[in-house]
Amino acid sequence: MLNGIVVKAYNSYYYIQSGNKIVTCKLRGRFKKERFSLIVGDEISYTLTGPDKGIIEEILPRRSMLKRPMVANVNQVVLTFAAVNPDINPSLVDRFLVIAEFSELDIIICINKVDLTDIDSLPNLVDRYKQIGYKVLTTAAKTGIGIDELRELLYGKISVFAGPSGAGKSTLLNTIQPGLELTTGEVSHKIGRGKHTTRFAELLPLAGGGFVVDTPGFSFTEFTDIEQAHLMDYFPEIAKVAPDCKFNTCLHYKEPQCAVKQAASDGRIHPDRYQSYLEILTEIKENKKGY
Repeated sequence: MLNGIVVKAYNSYYYIQSGNKIVTCKLRGRFKKERFSLIVGDEISYTLTGPDKGIIEEILPRRSMLKRPMVANVNQVVLTFAAVNPDINPSLVDRFLVIAEFSELDIIICINKVDLTDIDSLPNLVDRYKQIGYKVLTTAAKTGIGIDELRELLYGKISVFAGPSGAGKSTLLNTIQPGLELTTGEVSHKIGRGKHTTRFAELLPLAGGGFVVDTPGFSFTEFTDIEQAHLMDYFPEIAKVAPDCKFNTCLHYKEPQCAVKQAASDGRIHPDRYQSYLEILTEIKENKKGY
């Protein structure tokens, strides 16, 4: 059997990168009976049935999986937001961060389109996330700001780009790897967000090694798999302070002698981050009531 990695899935066909060639494969029937979901990024073994055609015989164990967008074996996620057009929404950044933390991936926050705004208007936001420990890059795909640094961080890894529509993910990838020719779209002035230009997740090989994933843009995030008692684990600065709470069952909401509430009050935890925590906690509570 030969080995490869799923770089695209479309209409029950799986496009496998195997060495320097692409092999079009279908799943062996037993996988269909088991309703096994094969996704982009999965590593597989296959047998050839013809020139550049094959049958997938084995699906190798996943090392990681990002649930939305659904991609396997990712090393890191590049959460991409536009500084303007559409304006960056810190609450949405926090929601994406929780999903990435839950998926146990390394995280890069990329603030794109900085050439369209006063760079001095961003430091507070950039510093907020850097102080927590996140790597934050500012880029401008059309002028080349930050592109070399971002490119270096991608080589040798499988990186997924995720973020709301209109953030410029496809434009960034076209700049990082000339020749990809990904379709890009303008931000709608009427609805204030970008048009979806990416229709499905796909692994794209980088000339310097590794892959990037271009994914459909989205702005909706959900937390159905996260337990309210564990939400604090996905806010690093809250997880650091939480052991100092009087009660070990503290959810940092209305409980007395809460170290997290105190830290938010005295500025050790940014109040907007604490507010994001409370909003997501409330959402998880409401979702549980619905079951």
